[in-house]
Amino acid sequence: MKEYQEGMECRKFEITLLSANDLEDVRKLFKMKVYLRVSIGSNPETEKWTPHDKHGEVNPAWNFTLKFTISETMLQNYNNMLVIKLYCKRKLGDRYIGEVHTSMKDLFDYSKPLGGSAVVTHPVYKGSICSQGVLRFSYKFGEKVSIDKQLLIDNIDDWSLFKG
Repeated sequence: MKEYQEGMECRKFEITLLSANDLEDVRKLFKMKVYLRVSIGSNPETEKWTPHDKHGEVNPAWNFTLKFTISETMLQNYNNMLVIKLYCKRKLGDRYIGEVHTSMKDLFDYSKPLGGSAVVTHPVYKGSICSQGVLRFSYKFGEKVSIDKQLLIDNIDDWSLFKG
């Protein structure tokens, strides 16, 4: 039972999706209504969505904050990625615009001398090529805390503990 008594180190991660500029116009006839799907690592259960922007079209703005709880180990190597996928809302199935991938370690290392928060702009990619446009977001890391693993076991049905 010793494994359940040790603490697991975590921290809060908040990302505010600010805006995008000069996106590819994937709708020729109707207005683009762009939203984002954000996930951390390869776990699809962490995915969260923003509302869709109804007015900006190829220059959408959200100013929408998503909160996650991440394990401290996610910040120790370059394999754990923040993935932000851009989509255009459509009645007959949403259309993929592109995505941004960046390492959680890179974000953490960049923000550490700035007090744990930063505002960044990343190019939007579609496949392996740089698509059209950029995505701007701010983020901040909370203090490292230790969560009792027994508490996690007791609340295994409450996944909001992991999702923030």
